[in-house]
Amino acid sequence: MSGVQNRAYLRHTGRIITDSRVTVVPVATTPAAPVRPEAYDTATRAALEHIDGQAVRAVADGRPERTRKGYAQDWASWSKFCADSGVPLLAVTSGTLVMFVEWLWTQPGWKKGTCTAPSTIDRRISGTVVSARTEHGVKLEEGVARLARNRLKQLVKEMEANGETRGRGQAAPLLVDHLAAIRAACPDNLRGIRDRALVLMHFAVAGREHELAHNRVRDYADGTGGLVADMRVSKIRPRVVPVPYGSRPSICPVRAWTAWKEAAALTDPDDYAWRRLHSRWHTLMEGGLQPESIGDVITRAGERAGIEIRFTGHSPRRGLATSSRLKGHDQIVIAKQGGWAPRSKVLAGYLEVVDQSEDNALIGVL
Repeated sequence: MSGVQNRAYLRHTGRIITDSRVTVVPVATTPAAPVRPEAYDTATRAALEHIDGQAVRAVADGRPERTRKGYAQDWASWSKFCADSGVPLLAVTSGTLVMFVEWLWTQPGWKKGTCTAPSTIDRRISGTVVSARTEHGVKLEEGVARLARNRLKQLVKEMEANGETRGRGQAAPLLVDHLAAIRAACPDNLRGIRDRALVLMHFAVAGREHELAHNRVRDYADGTGGLVADMRVSKIRPRVVPVPYGSRPSICPVRAWTAWKEAAALTDPDDYAWRRLHSRWHTLMEGGLQPESIGDVITRAGERAGIEIRFTGHSPRRGLATSSRLKGHDQIVIAKQGGWAPRSKVLAGYLEVVDQSEDNALIGVL
């Protein structure tokens, strides 16, 4: 190959020789324009819809069982409304959701002689919208439930003006003094040791019933100055919570957990942290406590201590928020401990009750 031919060949292949060295020069190419979504053919659209459907199903199946049951109940309520009113089942619109709210307002509540609580109606709206989107593939307009919630607020105002009450109301906070009374009333047997540890830990992590029900022994690990509790199963916000030793040994959650772990011989890290006990012999049984049973332990513990307030499974959670605020902690710090959103309206409502008594315009005036 001659010098001229060699140079032409190198130029053609993108290589030019300069001072016996080879320099690579990229050959300019024009990339093909990507196909726009509106130009997809039928097969591509079908494949993408199938992928989207599988993704939605995977996320839905990954929800906690309690959440799935709740959504199923909400959709069942919507289905009954549709059958009663003649609304097509998948016609989830702003107008039909308003009709749904007004229909729910007249339905019986959790107890005979009561009507549906506003909080239940609000949850029914959410469950219906989510189920329509995820379970039935209905494409809903953004903010489809806004009008329905505004109508619910109007009905609540009318209810309050008429002096009517609905629902069970908010859970009473379980406070530090209550913890001391509960601890003192727990019997010195395996049930008493378990109940004491469960109530104290429930308070310390500001837990939800289902979070503690899913805990295994390995989820309470030794940490600096106490324990590290892994609330890994949560329908809202999984989190790792530091639990330091308490300044009062009698109500210290770390010491109480250690006592329960040793008394129950919980040596298998994969075993449930909160075990079922035989109702008569108080011996260990297979399996852990169900979420509802966690709440039952809290209720019975308060009754055993002779406290007139009826506590529920949510009481320790609210109690931690209340007690922490009384000590001056910021909302963000409290939210992190209990897995609330940093600006949670629910948490803000709990704290507002504390703030009204601690920072009241009448203090020092009368």
